[in-house]
Formats: sequence, structure tokens, C-alpha cells
Amino acid sequence: MADIFDVVADTTRRDILGVLLDRHQAATEGIGEISVSDIVATLGLSQPTVSKHLKVLREAGLVGVREEGQHRYYHLVQQPLEVIEDWLIPFLSVDIAADAAALVEAGLGAEQRAFAESIGKTFADTAYKVTSVVKSVGPKK
Repeated sequence: MADIFDVVADTTRRDILGVLLDRHQAATEGIGEISVSDIVATLGLSQPTVSKHLKVLREAGLVGVREEGQHRYYHLVQQPLEVIEDWLIPFLSVDIAADAAALVEAGLGAEQRAFAESIGKTFADTAYKVTSVVKSVGPKK
């Protein structure tokens, strides 16, 4: 299996993941499936190109597929993306550690520092997720 970082390094695959994320978030029930032809129409790519990239994403465990006759319906599988998130969080949390050190110097108690760190981490995680979603729905280059 290809390294997950290699898989998501490709712009087209990230675009496909963005489409699947949009469908996932828009789903009021179920897992937010989308057909290959809908992905093709959304991204303006050829069907063979989309299918090739979906195969790579499927082999990496980032997408699941449901077959119905000759049709294939894909959905996002978020768990493997946690590997990337776990790797990135320390880099995104560098400022949080510096802020926590400043809180210690300010004389805040341990409980207050823990609360402030929790808020900071939550904010950083949320900011990252919002940025990711905004980038995924932004104009395609």
C-alpha cells in the first residue's frame, strides 16, 4: 500500500477527497455517497482519470465503494486521515506550547493553564478543519 502522504500529495486526489467530504457533510442520512459520473461532472475531469485516482484512494483505504449493478458509489473514509492529523498537530500546536509557557510565567494556576491549553488546542484544531474545508471548496486551479 502506498504511503498515505504520497496518496494525498496528488492535487486531483485531494480534489476528489474534497468532493467526497462535501457530500459527506451534506448527507442528512447515511454516509454521503456519490457516483463516479457525479465526481466527473463536478471536477470536469475524464472518467478514466477519476477512476484511476479513485482506485489509488480505495487501495489506501481513504474511500469506500458500494456497487449497485454497473454503478459504483463512493464515500469518504476518514479514519486513515487521522494518521496525517496526528502527524500535523504537533506542528500546528507550536504556538500553543509557547502560549502555555507564557501562562506559566503569568502565574496562572495549573487548572487555569489546563483550561486555557484545552481552549487553544480546540481552536487550533477547528481553525485547521475550517481552512481545509474552505480550501477544498475554493476555486480549482
